[in-house]
Amino acid sequence: MPPSRRGSGNFVLPSGQSIAMHTRTHDGEILPHATKTTIADQLRKFESLFTLTPQRMRMIVEAFKATLELGLAKHKQTVPMIPTFVFGWPSGQETGDILAVDLGGTNLRVCLVTLQGDGKFEITQTKYRLTEEQKQGDGQKLFDFCAECLKTFVDTHLSAEMNGLSLKPGDKLPLGFTFSYPCTQDRIDHGELIRWTKGFGAANTEGQDVAAMFRKSLAKFVSHTQLSFLSPSPSPSSSSLPLPASLCDASVPPLPPLPFPFTPTNSDTSPQDLPIELTALINDTTGTLIASHYVNPRTKIAVIFGTGCNAAYMERVQDIPKIKTLGIDDHAQMAINCEWGAFDSFKHEHLPRTKYDAAVDETSNKPGEQAFEKLIAGRYLGEIMRLVLCELMDDGVLFLGQNTYKLEAPYAFDTAFLSLMESDPTDELLTIVGIFAHFFAVETTLAERQFFRALATLIGRRAARLSACGIAAIVSKMGYLEEGCLVGADGSLYNKYPGFADRVHEGLVDVFGEKGRNIVTHNAEDGSGVGSAIIAAMTKIRKDAGIYPNV
Repeated sequence: MPPSRRGSGNFVLPSGQSIAMHTRTHDGEILPHATKTTIADQLRKFESLFTLTPQRMRMIVEAFKATLELGLAKHKQTVPMIPTFVFGWPSGQETGDILAVDLGGTNLRVCLVTLQGDGKFEITQTKYRLTEEQKQGDGQKLFDFCAECLKTFVDTHLSAEMNGLSLKPGDKLPLGFTFSYPCTQDRIDHGELIRWTKGFGAANTEGQDVAAMFRKSLAKFVSHTQLSFLSPSPSPSSSSLPLPASLCDASVPPLPPLPFPFTPTNSDTSPQDLPIELTALINDTTGTLIASHYVNPRTKIAVIFGTGCNAAYMERVQDIPKIKTLGIDDHAQMAINCEWGAFDSFKHEHLPRTKYDAAVDETSNKPGEQAFEKLIAGRYLGEIMRLVLCELMDDGVLFLGQNTYKLEAPYAFDTAFLSLMESDPTDELLTIVGIFAHFFAVETTLAERQFFRALATLIGRRAARLSACGIAAIVSKMGYLEEGCLVGADGSLYNKYPGFADRVHEGLVDVFGEKGRNIVTHNAEDGSGVGSAIIAAMTKIRKDAGIYPNV
């Protein structure tokens, strides 16, 4: 007799696919488990589903390159290839105090970055947790929260009583706002949200200028923040922001020193409102590119492999046909925010999607969108594995006689569990025992645990090799293979998932052969904080110099 079922039912996806939802009960003391033979058969099936061959990878790279080119040529493409209006590389000598606000997927971060030149910096920062209500509620209220946190930070860290930052009347403190969601930009301090990603869904925001929304909130909250403006020290060491070499023009007069940082010289002046100027709206990936190059100029590409995924690189303006009408010099360079998580969306012609990937997509808050991201990003890998386990439960292979309702909740299986499984150092795989016993209240055999670890490896390895395809597409397009380059990489998958970076490098060798070793990923610098501040500094230099001041 098969074990009894409790709470069984079917959930029909928009595609017509039916997914069984159930729990199981069994009163017997001895729990039936999958046999080693059954497990081996299942593993062979999943190896064929999740393994990416070098030939298939090279096909994906070619399709990826064509998609990148299309995004540069035309507006409103699936992969939008967004011009960021960040012109050229930093010189490494930028100096001064800059504020940065980073609206990430989990936290809001407020930073004061002191750029010291020679690729060095100091940072003071505070994180504020975002609630699900803030992520899904009204968009203006979300930006009100950002402004309120900035006010709290300024009150705490920049008060005159604490000998904090001082400005003379008329000066403005540059603010870089890191907004890591796809936006169209026609200038650096403006951006219309294309779509929310990373599980956000705040209303009345998509299609709106998020920079203008944040300015409205700043006027509401930060305008009430008070700070004593103190006269700067007359010391000649007050640092200026030199013009990046890529933007130098003999006809541009030398820039005066920026009026910060300052040292307090008296405390007699009256407190006034803190004048913060939103100077640059940037994506965290663009910030990662600039911050990593600031520290190591061999860095030519930046990638994020975390809750979501993205890439940025520096493109020649002559190769961005869709901005020809702006009159920007063809020889200039501009950072491109790829938003490559949308690669192969809607049509699904190139990526090796399984039925589990399709189920993740169809039950997501953005069906059909972000196809590449849903195969490689940390938000989804655990869910892919959970769906595999649910199918095996339905087929009577796993957890017979056990109550599995905890495993049947969507997104109950965190990607961190895959990481822990792969790194379990014990012969008996006791970490995996703990995961299933503690979080899901089910027992496992050693054979099952070995299968779970092998399955996690297949899903994690596929994610890394697909990530390598995206990097390879940019490397091939820009001709970086022969001389090589560094790729600044950030995100929880890259930083915490065991072997992820090695698998990316292995994938690059599979695509390019031995020359693939010329492309090396490394831990990126803080793009959303330091990178945002550097870009704000670069933007102030450029506009003060009269170089494309309208963008």
